[in-house]
Amino acid sequence: MIEDLPLQPPERGYLHVLRVRALIFWLPLLIVALVVDRLVLAESWATGLTPLAIGIIAAIAVLVAPRRVFRRLGWRADGEQLQAVRGWLVHVDTIVPFVRVQHIDVSRAPLDKMFGTATLVIHTAGTHNSTIVVPGLAPERADALRSSIRSTIRSDLE
Repeated sequence: MIEDLPLQPPERGYLHVLRVRALIFWLPLLIVALVVDRLVLAESWATGLTPLAIGIIAAIAVLVAPRRVFRRLGWRADGEQLQAVRGWLVHVDTIVPFVRVQHIDVSRAPLDKMFGTATLVIHTAGTHNSTIVVPGLAPERADALRSSIRSTIRSDLE
């Protein structure tokens, strides 16, 4: 039974991927806040408050939030199904029977390549929640998992 198996955590490099993604989002906002502060708020009592507030929020978003997201990611698979668990604010626990799998992708974005991670994307039959994403896998593990699922699907068809 799949519940008897331990949840596998993502690779440590995926924490860095999450942090860099957050930094890519927040850095332009911080730059805009600095420019607005210099051009619009230069002579007011609020000078420096906007960049300071954005900077504090950005620091939390880059240093704290990715660790919380990372700690709540996990997956496990037996010979018949895969369970993917994720969620910090909203917890999502998805179990996918291999017989419902339509096709499987392994993707590696530039940050994934930089930090040695990959994402397994499983497409299932149906329309609602038909794509299951398992991020933060080692590329070799993602390929092995894809091959395992593919061989299970082939044996079911025969």
